[in-house]
Amino acid sequence: MIQIIPVEGMKIIMPGDRLGVEIVNALQAKGIRVADGDVIVVSHIIVAKAEGRIYQLSEITPTPQALELARITNKDPAHIEVILREAKRIVRVRGEVLITETRHGLICANSGVDLSNVGEGMAAALPEDPDASARRIRWEIEEATGAKVAVIICDSHGRPFRRGAVNIAIGCSGIEPIWDRRGEPDLFGRILRSKQICVADELASAAELAMGQAGEGIPAVLIRGYKYKTGEAGASQIIRPKEESLF
Repeated sequence: MIQIIPVEGMKIIMPGDRLGVEIVNALQAKGIRVADGDVIVVSHIIVAKAEGRIYQLSEITPTPQALELARITNKDPAHIEVILREAKRIVRVRGEVLITETRHGLICANSGVDLSNVGEGMAAALPEDPDASARRIRWEIEEATGAKVAVIICDSHGRPFRRGAVNIAIGCSGIEPIWDRRGEPDLFGRILRSKQICVADELASAAELAMGQAGEGIPAVLIRGYKYKTGEAGASQIIRPKEESLF
């Protein structure tokens, strides 16, 4: 049976905090011990806080490009400037929507720069290297507990042609993010030819059911009972190369 267990009671994260240790401490305070095979899903917001990826908007000087985009989108020019700093390129601007490609290769709104759950006048950027962040958190958890685990760093993203956002994996460690089932027979013996399951995204979305996106105060979730393939491919492997794009 798969269990989704919220990590409750974590302290406010500050720059330099060891997230793996803080997660273990919060779980142990509730009588929960990390076990082999557990998956820890962590919000990118607390990773941003621990890694000093928080911008004070009052200290940001917008460029002329940021000022023009702020006029078009009706957004704070300082917020736009942070979005541009975190972007590789602008993909689309329409109304108040600004879609960019991040340096990680993610196509998303606002370069993943978040204004929620960080305090007034501040913005949280995505980790510089989410896979490296996931590895570090995993090592800290394994060092503190002796258990072999996987770690996923998540963020909520919209999807083309569908309303509503879902959590996706932007970084992972200790788990193969994609389950390739090509070559396996289906229920009727038909050989699967294109079935590749992004289990890292599915686990991130499952975690969001307990984590929430508003004032729940649950920045991490433990998933227990899911059997996954261990590995170090990282979530960067999820991003489809441009030469494979159909759009």
